[in-house]
Parts: sequence; C-alpha cells; structure tokens
Amino acid sequence: MEYRYTERSSRLVEPAERSTSPEKTRKEIMSKGSSGMEVILATLENTQDLQTILNILYILNELLTVGGGRRIGVFVSKGGTGILLQLVISASKESPPSEEVMLQLHSVLAKVGPKDRKFGVKARLNGALNVTVNLLKQNLQNHKLLLPCLLVLQVYSSNTVNAVSLGKNGVVELMFKIIGPYSKKNTSLLKVSLDTLGALLKSKTNARRAVVHVPVLLYIYHDWHRNDTCHRHILIRKGILGCLKNITNIKLGRKAFIDADGMRILYNTSTECLPVRTLDPLINTSSLIMRKCFPKNRLPLPTIKSVFHHQLLRVPAGGPVAQLYNQPLGVDDVVDESDDNEDAEAENEVEEKDHHAGNDDIETDINKLRPKETHSRPFEELKIYERFFMELSEDFQVLNFDNPKRGVTATPAAPKSHRQIIVPTAQALPLKNHTAAPLQGECPHPATVPPLDLDTINITKDQDGCGDHTHSRPHPGAGLEQELVQGLERVALDGAGPQGGGGGVNKHNRQSPILAAGVAARLGGEGEEMLAEEWAEEEEGGEGAVLQVPDTALLLPLHDPDLYVEMVKSTCSVPQFSEVAYPDYFGHVAPTFREHILERVYGVQRTKIFQDIERLIHPNDILDKVVYDLDIQSCPVIDGGESLKFNSQFESGNLRKAVQVRKFEYDLVLNSDINSNHYHQWFYFEVSGMRVGAPYRFNIINCEKSNSQFNYGMQVLMYSVQEAISGRPRWVRTGTDICYYKNHFSRSSIAAGGQKGKSYYTMTFSMTFNHKDDVCYFAYHYPYTYSTLKMHLQKLEALRTPQTYLREDVLCETLGGNSCPLLTITAMPESTSNDQICQFRNRPLVFLSSRVHPGETNASWVMKGTLEFLMGSSPLAQSLREAYIFKIVPMLNPDGVVNGNHRCSLSGEDLNRQWQNPSPELHPTIYHTKSLLQYLAAIQRAPLVFCDYHGHSRKKNVFMYGCSLKETVWETNISATSCELHEDLGYRTLPKILSQMAPAFSMASCSFVVERSKEATARVVVWREIGVQRSYTMESTLCGCDQGKYKGLQIGTRELEEMGAQFCVALLRLKRQTSPLKLRNHAHLLDVESDLMETRCKVSSNPSTYLLEDEEQSFMEEVDYSAESGDEPDNDPNTADNHLSDSESNKHRDSLT
Repeated sequence: MEYRYTERSSRLVEPAERSTSPEKTRKEIMSKGSSGMEVILATLENTQDLQTILNILYILNELLTVGGGRRIGVFVSKGGTGILLQLVISASKESPPSEEVMLQLHSVLAKVGPKDRKFGVKARLNGALNVTVNLLKQNLQNHKLLLPCLLVLQVYSSNTVNAVSLGKNGVVELMFKIIGPYSKKNTSLLKVSLDTLGALLKSKTNARRAVVHVPVLLYIYHDWHRNDTCHRHILIRKGILGCLKNITNIKLGRKAFIDADGMRILYNTSTECLPVRTLDPLINTSSLIMRKCFPKNRLPLPTIKSVFHHQLLRVPAGGPVAQLYNQPLGVDDVVDESDDNEDAEAENEVEEKDHHAGNDDIETDINKLRPKETHSRPFEELKIYERFFMELSEDFQVLNFDNPKRGVTATPAAPKSHRQIIVPTAQALPLKNHTAAPLQGECPHPATVPPLDLDTINITKDQDGCGDHTHSRPHPGAGLEQELVQGLERVALDGAGPQGGGGGVNKHNRQSPILAAGVAARLGGEGEEMLAEEWAEEEEGGEGAVLQVPDTALLLPLHDPDLYVEMVKSTCSVPQFSEVAYPDYFGHVAPTFREHILERVYGVQRTKIFQDIERLIHPNDILDKVVYDLDIQSCPVIDGGESLKFNSQFESGNLRKAVQVRKFEYDLVLNSDINSNHYHQWFYFEVSGMRVGAPYRFNIINCEKSNSQFNYGMQVLMYSVQEAISGRPRWVRTGTDICYYKNHFSRSSIAAGGQKGKSYYTMTFSMTFNHKDDVCYFAYHYPYTYSTLKMHLQKLEALRTPQTYLREDVLCETLGGNSCPLLTITAMPESTSNDQICQFRNRPLVFLSSRVHPGETNASWVMKGTLEFLMGSSPLAQSLREAYIFKIVPMLNPDGVVNGNHRCSLSGEDLNRQWQNPSPELHPTIYHTKSLLQYLAAIQRAPLVFCDYHGHSRKKNVFMYGCSLKETVWETNISATSCELHEDLGYRTLPKILSQMAPAFSMASCSFVVERSKEATARVVVWREIGVQRSYTMESTLCGCDQGKYKGLQIGTRELEEMGAQFCVALLRLKRQTSPLKLRNHAHLLDVESDLMETRCKVSSNPSTYLLEDEEQSFMEEVDYSAESGDEPDNDPNTADNHLSDSESNKHRDSLT
C-alpha cells in the first residue's frame, strides 16, 4: 500500500523548510506529487538537517520492512536508490562521519539493493563503493555498524565488475579477518560475512586470491562441524562450503583443496551427517565440491575413436569427420582441467542488459520460412526414379482379376553368405569341468563348446509331431510356457554317417550343446562333462544338428528363428559379426503386466557418488581388473575366474570395455559411432557367470548428454535366457538405484566440439540376478536389428491379401553393402476399367520413414505397428489402402543399426542433418530418398503427409514436431504483415486427431517452430523444398507417459506398435476431413484456429517449444550433478540439450496445444 501524504509527514517537512534555500519552498516540494513516498524522498534529497535525515531514514526502514517487495519497487522507481547513495557520499565527507547516519543508510540500502537491478552500477559510478569499503576497514570491531555494511557489500558483489574492484581493494583478505572458528557469539555477523565472501568468490579473479585460504576454510568448517552438535548453525556451515565451492571452480583452487586433504575432511563430515535429514544441504554441497575436485582422468581406452574402422572412399572436405581423419595418433583424447573462460572475465565496465528468455536458434529469416519457388534439380536427372513409381503408370492389363491370389510383390532375394554364424550366444554359459587348459598365450574362451556353422544346421519348428519325443502338443493359446520349455529342451541329432552317403540315423537324443550347458547347470549339472565329450564325439562323425524350437506363431506372427538366421547371413557388418544374440534369435513377447515408471529413492544419487569418491580415499579397495576389451581384437573376453563375462559381438551390440572395480561392481565403456569419437548412448550387451542374489552394480561411464530420463523413472531392459527357456521370452524393465550424473572422466575438447572442461556422465543401475548360470542381455531400449526388419518384411509379404498392392524395391546400397528397402503399399484396383485405374493412380501419397538414428529403436517398433496395420485384413486397413498410396523407407540407416551406432552412419555423420545437400557417396539413403520426393514434386504429386519416425531420450509421451511460418514468427521479434503470414492451418489437423485417439500422444508437447539448427532435417527440408505442408517428425518416448491412459507407465513394444497403428487410423480420419465434401465446411479449421489463438498468449513466455528437452520437476534430493562451475553451458550442436541439475527447478513451460 503506497505511503500517502499525512499530517506526520507534513510535520517532518517543516524543519526541512528552514534548512533549504528560499527557492525550495513547501509548495514546490509538494508540487512534485501527492504520494507520501515522493514527499519523503524530496525532503531527504534537499534537507541538510541531520536530525531530519535520521528521522526520514527511520521511517524508510520501517516502511520498507513492512511493505515488502512492492513498496521497495515504488521506492526504486522514484529514484530512491540514487538519493541514498548520494547521502552516503555526503555523509562520508563529514569529519568524523555520523555513525548513526551511516548505520541507517546502509540498513536501508541493504533492503533496497537486491530489488534494484542497476544497484551495483549506480554505486560504482557514484563512488559509494569505496565509502562502504573504507567504513568497513575502520570499524572491524564495531559489530553494530559492520553488519549492514556487509549486507550492502554482498549486494555490490553481485555485479562482476564490482566484485573484481572490491578484490583489488583487499576486501577478500578483509573477510578472512572477520570469519573464524566456532563461537557462540556474533553468529549473525559471521553468517553475513560468509555470504558476502561467497558472493565475492564467484569472480575467478577473487577466487585466485583466496586459494591460500583453503586450508583455513577447511579447518573452520571441520571445527564448526565438530562443535555444532545440535545443528543450530547449519547456515554458517553451508556458507563455508559455499566459499569452498566457488574457490574450487578454478584449477588452482581444486589443487589446493586436494593438497589440504579436503577430500577426506568433507567425506568424513558428510558421512557423519547422513543420518540427519536436515543436513542434506551440507551433504549435497560437499558432494558437489568433492566431485569437482576428484582428479580428472581420461577414459581407460587407447583412443576415444571407435574400435571399429570403416575407410571412407571420399572424406568430407570439412567438419568433424575430416578433423578425425587428419588428427595425428594420440591427440584425440587429452585430459583437460582448464577452467571455463578463466581468462575471459571482464575487468572493464560492462553495462548490464535485460536478458529476455529468448531462443536464438529460432529462424528469423522469413525467406527461409517460405517454400522454395523453383526445384533445385532438373527433371532429366530425376527421371531415373520413375521406376520406383510403377503404380502411377500401371494399367494392370496382365493381371487375372478372377485369380484370388492376384497382387503385386517384388521382394529382392538376399545374397547368401557362407561365413560361420553362431546362434544363439547362449553357448557362452560356462562348463564347470574343462578337459584341457588353453595353451600359453592362447585366448581362454568362456566355453569349450565348438560353434555351430548355421549353413549346416536345419532349424525347424515341431509342427507335425515328428521326432523321438513324448511331449504332446497343447491346444493353441494354452500352455505356452510349457510348450516353450519342452521345445527348447528337446533336440534330435540325426544325419549321415561318417562316410557320407545318407544312411544311418543317430540313436542319441539330447540337447544341442548351444543350450546344453545352461540347461544342465539349471538341472543340477552332473552331466555337463559328458555332454561336452559326447558332442566332441558327434563332431568327429561330422553330424549335422537339428535344433527344434517351439512354435510361437500365435504370439509372434512375424518372427521365425530359422528365417532370422538366414537374414543374418546376408547382413554386412564392419566387425563381421558371427554371433546372434539370443533375444533377436528367439524373439520378444511383450509382457502382459504393467511396468510402472520407477519411483526414485531419496538419496540414491548421493550414495552412488559417495561410493565413487571412496575410490580415491580408499584406493586399495579397488580391483581395477579388465574383464572385457574389444581393443584386444584377438581376445576380447578375458577369463576372470569369478568375474562376470561380457559380450557384445553381435548385430547392434555396443559395449567396448568392462572393468571390474569391486567384487560386484563394474565400469562399462561404450563404443563411439564408427568414424566418430563420440555419441555414446545406445548399449546392448550380454552378461553371464553371475551369482544368484549378489547385488551387482553397473556403471556406464562415458555418457554425454547432460540429463537423462534415467533420472526420472526409466529403467534399463533385460532379457534372461533362463526365463525364456521357462516360457517367458521377453525384455523386461529392470534395475534399481538408477541415476545419471556427471563423473570425473574428462571429455576431450576435440570430442566436445571445442569446449574445454567438459566431463562425461555416469548412468548407473543395480541388479540382482535370480537364476544360476543364466545368460542375460541388457539394452538401452528394445532392440530391433536390421536383420529383424528383413525378416519382418518377408513375413509381411505372406500376410498380403489379394486386395493388397505390395511392392518392395531396393532403393540403394549403403556404404556397408546393405540394401535399403523401399515399400509401396496401397489397394489393388477393383477392376481394369479406366475409372478404377484412374482412381488408383490419383490416390494421394503418404511418405513415411524411420530409424535414421540407430539408437532410437522405438521408431522401428512404431513402424512395425504401422506396417502390420497397413498389411492387415481389417476393413479399416482396406479403407486406408484405398485412400492412399504409401511409400515407406522403414530403415534409413541400416549400417548404423547393424554396427551398434547410436546416431551416425558409417560416414560418421548424423544423417538427419544432411537433407539440404546430401552426398550420393556419403549419404546414399538420404540422397535417394530426397530424390524420390523431388521426383514427386516435379510431377506435381508431392505427398499429402510426410512423417519421419524418431525416438526422444529426454521427454515423455509421443508427440510431433511440424513446421509453421506463423508460429515461428510469433516466437521472434520480427515484424511481418498479415499477408506475409498467410498460412493454411491444416498442419495441425493430424496431430490434433492423434491427440484425440492415441492415449500415448500429447498435443501439449508438440511444436511447430522452425529453428536454424534443424534446417537440414528431413522435416524442415521436405516442408520447405518439397512443399509438403504436413511434414512431421513423430517422436516416441524411450521412457513412458505422464498423461492419459498410460500415465505413470513405462512404454513397451505393445504401446509403440499400437501408436504405429493409430497413426494409420488418424490418416484415415484425416482423409475424411480433407475430402472435397468435407472441405465445404471449414468448421474444423476454425476449431484449429481457435486453439491456436488461445495458446498465442502462452507462447510469449516460452522461448522455445522445440528445444525444451527437459520437462521434469526437480528432485526432492537436491544434488547438483553439474560438478563444474554452476554456469557451465552445454552447447552440443547436435542435441541442443539444456543443462539441468537436481537442484534446479525445472519448471513446466507451456507449449502450443
């Protein structure tokens, strides 16, 4: 409430009239305004009477204390700050200065300063800065005056230039004269002194001055910790830690901290604080300091470049790949402990500017937001792509429409490969009794069972009841688990005798050695040695093996282990993988139970960090034993006795190294993308040799993103072979004590885009195994290999009905020699009449693509749902095929998928950043896919809808990114006329339909803003260059949902496939809404316009709807895992990830709905 002119203020002014010049009359003062605040300030500015000044200062102190922020704001707006600072200068010229006036002035300034954004600049220009410092130096024993002076000094120090100036004036050393060991006296003064010192030490120049005082601060902190047994002075202890935190932001400070035994002191004090929940702020700050000061190490690798190498025939002229090829050996990974911008601190005056929360990445050039007028390639070049659109000229005269098997299909035959393939890798189950030790220098393999050559193995399903076994087949849909157990535990070894020739049948019936060891161990294990010996005898006889697996066609209609193996044989990989992972071989049956988003246990991150810190404090407890290393090509699996055994040498596998740190703890290092030195996120590996009930901890130590959904309830995926044998072949979410935080392994500036002082992140989880001698697989997300896609496409062809037009072409060959399939799906014409053929050819096109980023396996599961729906026999599927011609590239990056990359192809580049100018040599799949679209645009048949399926690692739900000129302009300050912003709002129709029908889809997470960093993505290029208004990226979460039917649940393959099917149904609804009859009624577009206008007011406070990578609330556990300085940016150009910490409040920001 504003202070108005009263009788009391009138009496206050009267002495002022006598002390001012005749021109300053009461009438003139009152003419400035009628508010009491203006009267008081006018009087204060003009009076020379000491008592009047004191009276006004008393009143201001009372008013500003009671009135709060609003009244202080009025005071500042009326110029009160400048008047007070001028009074400080005037009072300092008195000899001696009035102590009471200085006390009251600084008391008022301490209240006003934090609310005045220009306070520091005003004080420096006015000269009040030095007055306060001199007053402080002269009154070190006058605690009454010292307290308000320190409070004002703290506000001064929030300005960087002021802080540097104060440091030069000796204020840092002055602060250390005030603070001291434990004392019950003057605790308020000590608290303010520490806060002031902490503010000063945010300047790295001042931090360097304070390095010599680190031992003193540690001693003081330990003294307060020891004596403050009732925890009444937590703020003082926190203030000391705050000073240490700021000093350790520089390398000299970290070295001084280590030299002063700071790690041990803070570790011990923090451990003693753990039982008291109210001391968490001390524990968290101590943890942050210790992690910062933990000596930086390089990753335990000879080079951070991928262990696999693919020589490019043409290296790009510039960019990170060219840099990688031009680097000398040994310079790609350098431990860098430099400080971010250590020498860039401003010593000169910098005017403070209002920083609006804006996104500089938003495109502001309207010309780049409009479709291109001309095509970039001549039509003669594009005519070669006519062969991929035979349906547009097909007359169907040669087809027999009376034949129920009519249809079109062209599935290319896969080339045969004769390399040895081992399936499944469950053979790694160890045999307990080895008959012979390996020769000296020979690599001891984890299993003595010889591998099987799949070219000589016939893997069949037991469908006709043949074979020497007594198990009866259950009814369809009943006893699945029993059937799987029976199928996996029976095997018949038969074939020709040693002389060839065809005759005898082997009388022995036993398990295949691939599974024998595991099954024998599970059943008791006495027959293991016998099994091995008998297998050796059979091998001498040259017998072939028949591994009979159960028929799971009821639950997995598109999976066939036999067919999968055939697909693997024709898949080309850089490491020339010869093994097949068991989950890929046998398949995944989605669990019927719900998998809830994991509730984060309070303090779990802190506990993990303290265990890491113990490595430095108790180094003798660390084993540091390498148990798996792909850099040793001849022998990656190292026999570790009781250690776990690891393997990742199969399609899509990614694990480079495993180091046993403690008895049940392992550090894991992921492999970089080929021809790259970073992109570590996707993992897929095998573990065996575990103990039942032991608490294993796994740490993936070279993650790069600054935050992850692992911090918000996402779990890793595990596939157990023993569970599969028992009838439960499925990936399940698993792991406890999961968290994600910055570690002490330094990222090379070369791999970090030139940024110095960056660190890797650790993703850690704990696991207890339930089965002895199990073989388990862990993955970042549900694996979906290239061979799986090829198998699914062949199985889909078998689902083709006579009414379905299906054609599979090979679009191109990849750098690695794999084919990129292109599918065409629509409905056959009902007859060969001209009307039917014309209707067939003129159907609008829908162009879909997926899996440009190999690590986003959920995109393939969504695509699988789409393909299955399109090939289905339901009336909806038939209507959809009759409505559209579908062109689908289901896997844009086969090479990356095969070789276990996370983001890149074999060219070492993100293919979704190459759409503007793709190279036919380096980016063939993108080049030819874009060419298909350019051909369609050239013949005036641009797709109605283009959608690229992706996965999102840091947001929940499923959502879309689209392109809008109007919404992009609204996000910027550029001015444009209404005619320039004319735009059809049809781009919002499909996402809105999905939000109404798909429970996993969130319209609130959608964005239609075009940003500069995304201008070379498929979505933006197809929108701008091809002219497709409905050009989208559909992002599916890797974690789960926080809204709708699936709220609180982690997403699984069932939900992802359902999303793919619902996308199809939405297209059918879109067709009905955009039909000519429907177009006469624009009500639905008016609804969209209304929704758009309702959200316009929300957009103004949201700098970006696309770059809002993290939408999670802060943890109750306030742990800042950004273990460097608090203002470290994260400017990864490829991810544009916002840096988050546990202690930050990550507010939900509105996006367009």
